[in-house]
Amino acid sequence: MALSVWFSATSVVPSLTIEWRISSAAAVWLTASVQIGFAIGAIVSAVANLADRIRPQVLLGVSACGTAGLTLAFAWFAEGLTTAMILRFFTGVLLAGVYPVGMKLMASWSTSANRGTSFGLLIGALTVGSILPHLINGIETLPWKSVMTVAACVAAAGGLLSVLFLRPGPGAGSGRVQANPRYIWQMFKNRESRLANIGYFGHMWELYALWAWVGTFLVSSVNEHQRAISSSASSATIFVTIGIFGLLGCLVGGWLADKIGRAMTAGMALAISGTCCLLSPLAFDAAWAVLVLFLAIWGAAVIADSGVFSTMLSETVDSRYVGTALTAQTAIGFLLTVVTIQIVPIIADAVGWRYAFLVLLAGPLMGVAAMRGLRSIF
Repeated sequence: MALSVWFSATSVVPSLTIEWRISSAAAVWLTASVQIGFAIGAIVSAVANLADRIRPQVLLGVSACGTAGLTLAFAWFAEGLTTAMILRFFTGVLLAGVYPVGMKLMASWSTSANRGTSFGLLIGALTVGSILPHLINGIETLPWKSVMTVAACVAAAGGLLSVLFLRPGPGAGSGRVQANPRYIWQMFKNRESRLANIGYFGHMWELYALWAWVGTFLVSSVNEHQRAISSSASSATIFVTIGIFGLLGCLVGGWLADKIGRAMTAGMALAISGTCCLLSPLAFDAAWAVLVLFLAIWGAAVIADSGVFSTMLSETVDSRYVGTALTAQTAIGFLLTVVTIQIVPIIADAVGWRYAFLVLLAGPLMGVAAMRGLRSIF
């Protein structure tokens, strides 16, 4: 619920480009601003060890309610790109108090035997929440302000639930951890932690660029082949293929990580999503049913390994600084997403959306190489 604001602006970009008379290139910054804000917020949080020094349910709840307020301000007071970018940037900053902190809480309630499944469930919830604005927009074609208002209310409800009902599990620390800004660098000295992070970075190179632009990819295919598919049907298709199948992918990925090994599971997911990158030009021209099936497979595979990487990292770092390590990992990963979110539309302008996702293949290739180095351990 708290993550429902993440792509709330991205989901209404077509309306904003018309109302605010901005180019598609300028509209990219509505998504990139969130990613940059998240990365900066996560870096500050990691250096200050906030996730390990503040009660996590309070940090998560307050941050979620803050993002809801900023999203409402966007919906009802933003009148142009500059104001919107500022609001989205600070939304990203506060989201750094939601996602990594949620992972710390989940780690505190799980053991090594079931942590893969637990993290898979959590990342599945993140996936559904992130894509939720597309469902809101797909149920009925609503004004963009209404879409963002609903997303903000959902996030606020998630924040209140966190404060009222979430508690750290038996695996949580005491909360009396000394500040240790250098732990971020110490984490990368450990070979297992370093490879787990490299795999995660390859995964992130692909993930958010796909999530940000899959709607445009789908609509471009519909328009080019003159398919009789409405905009609301396209939004609903994105929610099902990326959100629902993403949730299923996370659950299966987490379960397999506990059964056959972390590195093996992550490597398989990366290989499947990388293959989808490679086949995306063919899928663009495929029949509607084939395209939907293709996006469902890609939507499941592209996120199936996310919780696995977090699981591996949580099992290789100092238990006192699990929150710091996970926050640092996501900070660097989200900085990478800014690059690919910008690159994809540039490539699309040059060669068309049919070939725009090929650049994402580099991420899965890097991730598979890192997982080969961890198979003997995980």
